[in-house]
Amino acid sequence: MSPSPYDALETRDAAQRAADLARDLPVQIARAQALPGYADSLAGVDPAAITSAAALTDLPVLRKSALTGAQTPDTPLGGFAGPVTGFSHVFQSPGPIYEPGGIDGDWFRLGRFLHAAGIGRGDLVQNCFGYHLTPAGIMFESGARAVGATVLPAGTGQTELQVQAAAHLGATAYAGTPDYLKVILDKADEMGVTLGFAKAAVSGGALFPSLRQAYAERGITCLQAYATADLGNIAYESPAMEGLIVDEGVIVEIARPGTGDPLPEGEVGEVVVTSLNPAYPLIRFATGDMSAVLPGQSPCGRTNQRIKGWMGRADQTTKIKGMFVRPEQVAALVAAHGEVTRARVVAGRDGEMDTMRVLIESPGGDAAAYAASVATHLKLKGAVEVVAPGSLPNDGLVIEDTRSYD
Repeated sequence: MSPSPYDALETRDAAQRAADLARDLPVQIARAQALPGYADSLAGVDPAAITSAAALTDLPVLRKSALTGAQTPDTPLGGFAGPVTGFSHVFQSPGPIYEPGGIDGDWFRLGRFLHAAGIGRGDLVQNCFGYHLTPAGIMFESGARAVGATVLPAGTGQTELQVQAAAHLGATAYAGTPDYLKVILDKADEMGVTLGFAKAAVSGGALFPSLRQAYAERGITCLQAYATADLGNIAYESPAMEGLIVDEGVIVEIARPGTGDPLPEGEVGEVVVTSLNPAYPLIRFATGDMSAVLPGQSPCGRTNQRIKGWMGRADQTTKIKGMFVRPEQVAALVAAHGEVTRARVVAGRDGEMDTMRVLIESPGGDAAAYAASVATHLKLKGAVEVVAPGSLPNDGLVIEDTRSYD
């Protein structure tokens, strides 16, 4: 267990938590109402009446597609936040969609997770999240600063240099996608180098039990967080490893996919999140991820709601190698080639690594020629197979996830 709570918020009793929410939520609703992006959806809403998670369910769900559709050169953040020049950073994620970021305090609230993972002063964190365009690198760096750890901004790739740096500097903790740490460790074995990682804080993909066990056998405690570019930290593991504890800066609902209607405890549905970040007040933001509420409280002593963790997607958008692949990206791939009738992305697993195959229906064409287009449109490389027109199943799937999450 982490030696102490990160702050007093983590151990509030139910009455105090409800009172704090009744104080803070109306203020956040009023902030959102002042933004043009909410002019229609929150029109006529009395902020003073929205004092609980239950009251939120009367408000409409905000979907990522609505954010994307509202973002134009005149309103680059879609009217759901202030001007981009009011933030320290602005990021571009696949879609494309643009998100603001800040450096005041722990803007993305990852410090709470890193503290739970036992990371703090005296640790050197090798941060293997990307620093270019997408926000994950900055998100975890911000969290590391919040707990007093030192950061090696390693980013992605150049695995041999990653090994050399980790060994030379004595990195004690890893931050990155769950499977890239194995790539680094395997390269270190190949080079005959011993690394000192004892802690790992991962996100951006599923942490499979076999992979966690493989790290444990090397003496590395690996915990995971559920975070997004839009919302920052949503939920995180503590050393109890019994579900994910909801972050103190958000409100999480589990809703029936496509409806926004709340589901009872234990039922699997879509994760809908309201952010209490005053600079980016996302209200009932539908993540597209599936999960379920766990009963009771964590044995680690943190008292907030728990969810089971990531249980798939409410839509076909799928995370592969730490990156989302969306149906609209597959549609753009098809549209770029007049001879292609359909395409299907298949996410799989080879050992402890994600794989991606792209099946392209075409009367001809060289798979290698399509590969460049796949990388352009999907932002990932994968194996490309050309198949005969009409051979793909007529089931509406453009992204198929064959990985097992048991």
